[in-house]
Amino acid sequence: QVQLVESGGGLVQAGGSLRLSCAASGSIFSINAMRVNAMGWYRQAPGKQRELVAAITSAGNTNYADSVKGRFTISRDNAKNTVYLQMNSLKLEDTAVYYCNRADGTTMGPRPWGSWGQGTQVTVSS
Repeated sequence: QVQLVESGGGLVQAGGSLRLSCAASGSIFSINAMRVNAMGWYRQAPGKQRELVAAITSAGNTNYADSVKGRFTISRDNAKNTVYLQMNSLKLEDTAVYYCNRADGTTMGPRPWGSWGQGTQVTVSS
């Protein structure tokens, strides 16, 4: 079972920035799984389905949902077994719990493992 730990969320005013981190923890299995797979940041707002907002392949190719394009940047540091999401120009509608998980490296769509981390709450206020 892959173990992922998200962090970096918080309360920020509209227009502000946050940087989220996702680390593979625990076993070598989790670390290797993150290293060789495309990874993505997903979010789930209250009353809404979880959606993929950004994805990055193991080679560093990226893809974004239209709603965050130009404002969010996904990156990864394989040496640190960590995936990041830099979020700028935050909007009220970005308020959600953010999770990282696997993405599909070919379609850049969702392909999550069965288990999810606890996520990190991002709240954007006016």
